[in-house]
Amino acid sequence: MSVEFHISNKYLRSSRKKGFVSFISGVSMVGLILAVMSLITVMSVMNGFHEELTNRVLNTISHSYITGSDDTLENWGDLQKKIDSQDSVLASSPFVEDFALMTSKSASQGVSIRGILIDQEPSTSALLDDIKYGSLSLNEDESSVLLGVGLATLMGTGIGDKITLIAPARNSLGTLVPISQTFSVSGIFNAGLNDYNNGLAFIHLYDAQDLFGLGNKVSGIRLKVNDLFEANAITDKVVGSLGDEYYGVDWMQQQKHFIRALNLEKQMIAIILSLIIAVAAFNIVSMMVMVVTDKKSDIAILRTIGMTPRRIVKIFFYQGISIGLIGITVGTGLGLLLALNIESVISGIESIIGFQFFPKDVFYINRFPSKILLSDVLSIVFGAFILVILASIYPARRAGKVNISEVLRHE
Repeated sequence: MSVEFHISNKYLRSSRKKGFVSFISGVSMVGLILAVMSLITVMSVMNGFHEELTNRVLNTISHSYITGSDDTLENWGDLQKKIDSQDSVLASSPFVEDFALMTSKSASQGVSIRGILIDQEPSTSALLDDIKYGSLSLNEDESSVLLGVGLATLMGTGIGDKITLIAPARNSLGTLVPISQTFSVSGIFNAGLNDYNNGLAFIHLYDAQDLFGLGNKVSGIRLKVNDLFEANAITDKVVGSLGDEYYGVDWMQQQKHFIRALNLEKQMIAIILSLIIAVAAFNIVSMMVMVVTDKKSDIAILRTIGMTPRRIVKIFFYQGISIGLIGITVGTGLGLLLALNIESVISGIESIIGFQFFPKDVFYINRFPSKILLSDVLSIVFGAFILVILASIYPARRAGKVNISEVLRHE
C-alpha cells in the first residue's frame, strides 16, 4: 500500500469526527448511494414492464401473417399446405378480419370481428387461452360468437344471449349493402389486454366470409415460426416460395410503433435518472473542496517534510475515489436487493397507505415486474465511477496548489 493511499484512508476515517465536514461527506456518500440504487431499481422495473408488455402483445398476435396484393387470399387451402411444409413454420391458421356494428338488447358497439377455425387458431395465438365463461366453441350451424370480457360487459350480454352483427358488403353489382347476422354467445374470454377484451369478437371463419361478402376468400393466413426474432426472414422465405402476388407482415412490423415507444421511454428515463448521479458527483466536488480547505495545515506540513505536489494530489484523489467506490458499491447492492424484492415492497406500501398504484381495471399490468440485466448494472456502475473520477480531479489538483508559506504564516 502506497503512502498516499494510506494517508487518504486515515483522512477518510478521521473526517467522521470533523463536525460539518463529516456531515457533508456523509451527505455526498448517501446521495451517491441513493442515485445508484434508484437507477438500478428503476431500470430493472422498466425492463420487467417491457418484457411483460411485449409478451402479452406477442401472445395476442401471430408471429406473422401472409395475404395477397388485394389483402385477401382465394386458394387459401392449397397455400396453407405449402406454408405448413416449410420447416421453420410450426403452425398456421386462416382468418377473416374486419369491422362491424354489434348490437344487443341494451347496447350497440363498433367492434373488430375475426373469423377463425377454432381447431387451428389457438396454435398461432393465445387470445383464447383463458375462457372465463362458457366454452371454447364456434358452431357454424348455430352461428355462435366468442366475446371479450369487457365487450360482454359493455353489451350487457352473457352466455346464450343473442347479438346481431351488421357489416357492409358488396353485392353482385358492386354496390355496398348492409348484411346482418344473429349470433349466440357461446363463450367469454380474457385476452389479458383491454384493447382486445373491449373490442374483439370471434366467429366461425365461414360465418365471417358470409358476413363480409368474401365468398371463398380469407383475409390471410397467420403463422407461428420456430424463431420469434427471425420472423421477418422466415416470412420472406415463405412468401418467396408462394409467388410475387403475395406479401407477409411480421410482428415487428405490426407493432413497430409500440416497440419503438418502449425503447424510447427506457432511454429517456435512463438519461433523466442519470442526472441524479451527476448531482451526487457534484456533491463530491463540493465536499472534497471543503476537505482540502480543512486540511491545508496538514498539506503544508507534508510539503515541508518533502512530499511533492503530485503526491499531495494523489492523496485527495484517492480519498474522493474511495468515497465514490463505497457509495457505488453500497448503492449497487441495495439497488439489486430492492429490484429483486420490488413487488413485495410495493405490496407492503399499498397495504399501509390503502392505495393501489396500478388498478387492474385501468392498466394492462397491475403489478411491478422486475428484470435485472447485467448490461444495465455494469453501465450504471461504470458511468457512476467515471463521474466520481471526474469529480475527484479538481479538488485534488487544488490541494496540490496550496501555498504552504501562506498557510504556515497564518497558523
